[in-house]
This record gives sequence, C-alpha cells and structure tokens, in this order.
Amino acid sequence: MRKKIEDICARPESPVDTSVTPLATPLYTTSVWQCESTGQADALLAGELDGYVYQRERHPNADVLSEKLAAMHEAESVVVTASGMAALSTAVLSQLQHGDHVVVSNQLYGCSSRLLEQECSRLGIAATSVDASDLESVAGAMVPETKLVVVETISNPMLRVVDIAGLSRIAKQHNALLLVDNTFASPAICQPLKLGADLVLESLSKIVNGHSDVMLGMLAGRAELWERVSTVVSTWGLTSSAFDSWMCARGLATLHLRLQRAGENALQVAHFLANHPRVNGVVYPGLEDHPDHEIAKRQFDDGFGWIVTFHIDGGRTEVDRFIAQAVGMPFCPSLGEVPTTLSHPESTSHRGLTEEQRNKSGIYAGTIRLSIGLESAEKIIEMIDAGLAGD
Repeated sequence: MRKKIEDICARPESPVDTSVTPLATPLYTTSVWQCESTGQADALLAGELDGYVYQRERHPNADVLSEKLAAMHEAESVVVTASGMAALSTAVLSQLQHGDHVVVSNQLYGCSSRLLEQECSRLGIAATSVDASDLESVAGAMVPETKLVVVETISNPMLRVVDIAGLSRIAKQHNALLLVDNTFASPAICQPLKLGADLVLESLSKIVNGHSDVMLGMLAGRAELWERVSTVVSTWGLTSSAFDSWMCARGLATLHLRLQRAGENALQVAHFLANHPRVNGVVYPGLEDHPDHEIAKRQFDDGFGWIVTFHIDGGRTEVDRFIAQAVGMPFCPSLGEVPTTLSHPESTSHRGLTEEQRNKSGIYAGTIRLSIGLESAEKIIEMIDAGLAGD
C-alpha cells in the first residue's frame, strides 16, 4: 500500500546516533521523552531510574547547568527554577508549613520581602523583619516556631554585607535553617554553604548569565533538605525552560572574567563618586568606610562585587536629569549586564514599600543603583560625570 504523506509527516524523528561527543552542549527543546514500557515510566517518574519523561519534571539542559553550579557552590543538591523568585518560593514551599515563623532581613529585595511578609501570611506563616547586620537583633527575633532565617549576602540596594557564619550559629542554636540570597555576590565571590548556610538561592538572570536574555533562578543546599524540592518545583510549575538553561550555561562560562573586570571598574567608580561634589553618599563594600568592609574582606574570594549605590539631592527631578544626561547608560531595573546600567530603587525594585519603609532602609528618592559593566572605567566615569553635570 502506498505510504500516505500525513503518516510520514506525523512520524517521530529518530534520534541522531553518533559515536562522538559534541563539544558544546546541545539544546534539548523536546517537552517529552518516549518510554519503552509502563514499568520504565514508573521507574523514571519515581526516580528509581535515571532519565527523562517530561520537561516540567526534569530536563538535560537544567541538569548540565545544575551540575556546574553545584560544583561552584560545593552543594550536594541544586535545582534550577524559572526565576529567582521561583527559587525563593521553592525554599518556602519545601521547607515551611502552616504555623511556622520566618526571620527576614529588613534589607531584602522588595519582591522577596513581599513574598515572605505578605504572601506567606496567607499560608499561615508569620514573619519578623530585623536588621540582619545586628546579630543580637536576629537572635532576639527567634521564637520556638522559627524555622527559617532569610538574608542576602550583599543587600539590595544598600549593599550591607551580613556575617553568614554568625547568622548560621544563631539559626542552628534555634533549630532553624539559614537561607542566603547570593545574587549580588554569585559563587565567584562568595559560597554561603561553605560559611554555614543551609540553603542558597540566586537569580541566574543577573551576573551569572550576564547577558540580559534569560529568566532563571537556582536553589542549592544539602541533600537531606531535598525531600520535597523536586515535588514542589514540578507541582507548582516552577520549572526552568530548556532554552534559558542552555543560554545561562553559556554565560556562566565567562562569569569569573566578567566579574573581575566589572569589580575593578566598580572600585574606580566608587572612588570617583566619593569625591564628586554633587554626590552626598556612596555605598560600596570595597570602600574602607563601608560599615561591613571587614566582613566583606573576610567572606569574599575575589573583589567586592559590581554594584555601586549613591545618593544625590533633588529627588526624582534630579534622578531624571541624571538619566537624561548620562547618555549611553540605560535605565534598566535589573543588574549584571555587559553594559553599565542604572536603576532607581524607589520607582522599581522597592516601589511596593512605603516611603517610611524605604527611608528606614536608607533608600530615598535620590538613590541610584549602578550595575557596573565591562566598558573601560574611563568611559563609565565619563557617562556618570555627564549625568551629574549641573546647569
């Protein structure tokens, strides 16, 4: 019988059989894999057999990325998620339950604060906000129901650096876990698990990928904490995409080189801003007058990061003038890109907080956060100087 065209078109393609290994990891765009039998499907989905069935459960490109991140963090387990917020959601949903209590840094990224202090309350999880740089305040906030302490290695946007080892001791004394958001450091600068953290999350969309073209996060930690992680990621739909995982693995290959250049530039920019007459405050952990400079020196492996925050008088009017005059420096509410970018926390990352809450954290209408890129330091300083020019 003559073969019908539709039968040929609909037939699954046979996988490429090759005896050589590709140097670059292939992109696996398939959403589903073929199973040989019901028994194999059972074994794969139960985790008794290594392999893939459905992309929401697990896929090769995330596994490749996870393996490299696990090695960098010296983590027993890593899961790549759809975003940094998905990673935080994974930690909350896998480790906490109704009636639990969380101690939260008052310097967290705005969306993180909203999730932990507002959304979690709907699930019956209470939160107390404290100054995580003050170990006594953290210890004083711990109660018998406390199961998790959440901090950032370098806070957003005021760049406070917490004592991870000290916080770990407090958490352990109260049978709680320490979760560290390491986005502003990355594993190239700091590995919180080695300092005593139980869990570490990062927004991979930032410096780890570094090219402004993926949306991903990751959660890393000890294997004993992973009982519910895979179930949560799959059930709540927090899974990463294959394409973004593949792209991020490419970006990760140059992380150390990009961070070195950006960090060197950031230190020069911080010194320039500290001596500029129109700037009334500069925050950068690499400056000796930073309140956490010594902690940063002790905890960080290679530099002090690529973020510089500064303040100018005149509120939004002067910020808008800076944006207009700093030609070549995009206003982007993110960080970690190849070019130098700027952000305005009041109108972007922390817009969900009240003015009183922002001011208490040191964030004002005239606060600008710079994500220093890979241009020459001279070019970056030239753009900033133009932005700060008066009438």
